[in-house]
Parts: sequence; structure tokens; C-alpha cells
Amino acid sequence: MKADDIRARLAVPWRHGDCIDLAGVECEDRLDLSGLDITGVDFTGAQFPQGVEAANARFLGVSWFRGVRFGGSAHFAGAVFANDARFEETSFRSEASFAGAEFRGIGRFDSAVFHADADFSHCVCYGNFSLQEAEMRGRASFRGAEWMGGLWCEAARLPETADFSDTQVHGRLWLRRARAGNAALGRDRFELYYGYCYS
Repeated sequence: MKADDIRARLAVPWRHGDCIDLAGVECEDRLDLSGLDITGVDFTGAQFPQGVEAANARFLGVSWFRGVRFGGSAHFAGAVFANDARFEETSFRSEASFAGAEFRGIGRFDSAVFHADADFSHCVCYGNFSLQEAEMRGRASFRGAEWMGGLWCEAARLPETADFSDTQVHGRLWLRRARAGNAALGRDRFELYYGYCYS
């Protein structure tokens, strides 16, 4: 499917409950959604060999990217996810940027694999943010991020140099079996956490 056709289907006014079914689609070229208001979409199992440009986009409905394969860079910097954003089991073969993104529902990246750099600096999540069993193989930055609904990192595998400076966790901080390099990911890596910490 061509990127322009996908863009045309998504750039329509959103009504509560609307969700465009694009599960399993393969996009022929780089998908550009930057700055758009986007209706609900299910991209489960889709493939984007050239990646996605969605800087400052507003995802107004559900945003399901479960099991998606991004070949080129996935650029969601400054994007707003007004409902749940689901990226579990997603493969990011190139750089992934969620810098300054706002997750108003959950942000779920369970079992996602980041083969290159991952930038979540200054992102905000109002629901639970989950990295359960996620793997980050390049550089990882969460600098200045704020998780209002807690942070769940069960068995996450992060680089030793993962940057958690100036972060804040409101609610549960779950670090059991999480690793940063060869060491356990400890509570001392977080600037502030206001709830219970499980490690």
C-alpha cells in the first residue's frame, strides 16, 4: 500500500470508537504523518521498511502498532497519543525517537526490540508506561521523562549507559529482573520516585 493512500485514510475527523483497520499492511515508501490529526488506527503486524515520520502528530483514537516492523527510522518526537499507544513486540531496526511525546493513556512497549538508538527524553505518560521484556541495543535516553502512572520494567534489558537523569516516577516503579548492561537496574538511577519501588 502506498504511503499517500495510508495518510489519506488516517487524516479524517475522529469520532469516538472509530478505528481504521490497517493490520498487516506493508507500506511501499516512507509514511509521513507529521503534524496531522489522526483517527484511531490498528497497524498490528504492519511493515514499514522505509520507516515513519510522525513528528508532532496527534493520534486521537487508539494507536496500535503491535508487532510492527520499522525498517527505517521511526520518528514520533513531539507526538501526542490521546488514547492507549501499544507498541508491544515491535521491532525498531533503525533509530526510534519519542522525544517530547505525550502519552495520555498507557504507553506499552512490552517485548519491543530497539536495534539502534532509542530516545524517550522529556516524554510524559499519564497512564502506566511499560517496558516489560523490552530490549534496547543502542543508546537509550529517558532524560527528563515523567511517568505519572508508574513505570514497569520487568525483565527489561537496557544498555549500561541508559540515561535516566532528571526523571520522575509517580506511582509504582517496578524493576524486578531489569538489567542495565550486566548489572541490575537499580532505583538509584532515578532522580525522583514517589510511590513504591519493587526491585
